[in-house]
Amino acid sequence: MEQRTGLLPFLSFSSLILLSFWGSVDAYKNYTVGDSLGWYDTTVKSNVNYQKWAAGKNFSLGDFLIFDTDNNHSVVQTYNFTTYKLCDYDNSVDNDTVEWSSANPSNTLTQGVTVAVPLLKEGPTYFFSGDYDGEQCDNGQHFKITVSHGKGLPDSLKDPSDQAPAPNAADYDSTPDTAVPFDLNNPHDQDADVKKDSGSISLHGKFLDMKLHGILLLLGFVYMF
Repeated sequence: MEQRTGLLPFLSFSSLILLSFWGSVDAYKNYTVGDSLGWYDTTVKSNVNYQKWAAGKNFSLGDFLIFDTDNNHSVVQTYNFTTYKLCDYDNSVDNDTVEWSSANPSNTLTQGVTVAVPLLKEGPTYFFSGDYDGEQCDNGQHFKITVSHGKGLPDSLKDPSDQAPAPNAADYDSTPDTAVPFDLNNPHDQDADVKKDSGSISLHGKFLDMKLHGILLLLGFVYMF
């Protein structure tokens, strides 16, 4: 009995540790690219290896990549492998490539820049510096990652158009799929049309019967005389 009582505090403490661990796993994360080395090419930081830095990390929707760099190095994000492979931002397509921070090589005063980039799309995502016609990219300033769904995007990062409620069908002018059998200006029962048509047919039959009787009478008089 004493042994069980002694285990309870230990188990409770262990459970709290596990719960806190799982909570931290599910939370959105901020990753500082390159850690203390920052975001530079090998001519500035000879020992940078961004692909090695990214290896083993679990990037998910809603996470942020933090680029600590300066105004002589740019941050380009693309979903286009060809753009990434060519280190070519200038000929990229707008809907698959974003330049989050543009370099200013003509600026003689180098200033530190911190750029936060949200991960908004699942699948392969590529990063590079597009400055100096791709020279910095060729000198090691590039890497690729795969973004998983994770918890999905938080509301703060969702496109407002994706969150807008769908319009009601009544808001649109629509044409019925089939013809409406009623006159909307003068609605009436269809049975009345049927009765009206039946009455006209009956009168027409009576009129023909009277004409036939007249012809027979006329023939009778001719035969008698």
